[in-house]
Amino acid sequence: MRVTDAVETMHHNIIRRRGVLGRAVVEPAPGLTGFVYRRVRGVTRLAGTTFDALLTPLVALFPRSGEWQGRDAVIAAINGVLGDHLEATRNPLQIRMHLRMHGKVVDAGSSFIANPRPRVIVMVHGLCMTDTHWTRDSHDHGQRLASDLDAELVHLRYNSGRHISTNGAALAQLLDAMVRGWSSTPPQITLVGHSMGGLVIRSACAAARAAGSAWAQNINALVFIGTPHRGAPLERHGHGVDRLFSASPYTVAFTKLSSLRSAGITDLRHGSMRDGDWRGRDRFARDGYACAPVALPDGVPAFTIAGSVAKSGRLVPMVGDGLVPLASALGQGRDASTSDFPPSRSFVARNTGHLDLLGSRAVYAQLRDWLVPARSA
Repeated sequence: MRVTDAVETMHHNIIRRRGVLGRAVVEPAPGLTGFVYRRVRGVTRLAGTTFDALLTPLVALFPRSGEWQGRDAVIAAINGVLGDHLEATRNPLQIRMHLRMHGKVVDAGSSFIANPRPRVIVMVHGLCMTDTHWTRDSHDHGQRLASDLDAELVHLRYNSGRHISTNGAALAQLLDAMVRGWSSTPPQITLVGHSMGGLVIRSACAAARAAGSAWAQNINALVFIGTPHRGAPLERHGHGVDRLFSASPYTVAFTKLSSLRSAGITDLRHGSMRDGDWRGRDRFARDGYACAPVALPDGVPAFTIAGSVAKSGRLVPMVGDGLVPLASALGQGRDASTSDFPPSRSFVARNTGHLDLLGSRAVYAQLRDWLVPARSA
């Protein structure tokens, strides 16, 4: 029933073609469409339902990529909530990991750039998002960095419902192919991750280190924005995930599915980045994970940015961005004196929520201060 409700709400908003950040409405579909969904409910009360029976027909609702701005947002939300299931059942809605440049898919194993610059910035998005979400409030951290650093800009798009460690291993292989296919001297790589994307980056670096991949030697810097290095409570009761969905009329329907949790969502709660954290365990159990620390690469400058919804005063050091606790985003353990990042490589953006970190000029100013001096490194 919840799946039926969610798909009907999404269908209702798709019909009206609201903007991606337009008014989110949770209500039944009108007319004949509403009648069809009422009949679906009648059947599912008796026979049950499957995700595939309801989700697969949605493909017909979506114009081709690029023709409608809501398409990618809807598919990203579906993958965030049900991505592991979509992959296991080979559902056509699953996102297959790939690299993109200028909004187009690129073959990481070929020379896809003529006379490339010696530096590349790889942007990795978060849960239920895509590379298009990096643009917020007419600002894009990646585009600005690429301009200021005279670098190539590459985006990763992936199924955020899969295990973080699975995506990390796949990213490591993709970057290996990209570097081997570079048409000139292998580039210096700056990896930038938002939210879950930062954990995928850390996992990829660990996988590359274990495999002895050459690209790991070319990492120039790592940047984490709103990344839950120590996990985030958003998975508990689905409240944090609901906030992500409520940001758009095309994803608000998934607040109805908040108790359905993909492998990626449960990983995010614990900050899990290794196969051994979850393999052979019940990920829904209270003590289902055995999270082992994942060290940052030796000798690589790593920077982290946290958000705090507090405007000023004593609350700033304690309040997170609404989804990720401040201590987790700063990579701190139970003892605040222990952290993956020194104070000089940590920054707290005040009065800034989790998604607002993407459009924050103060965040970008800090990124530039950190990374531009390293341009010739």
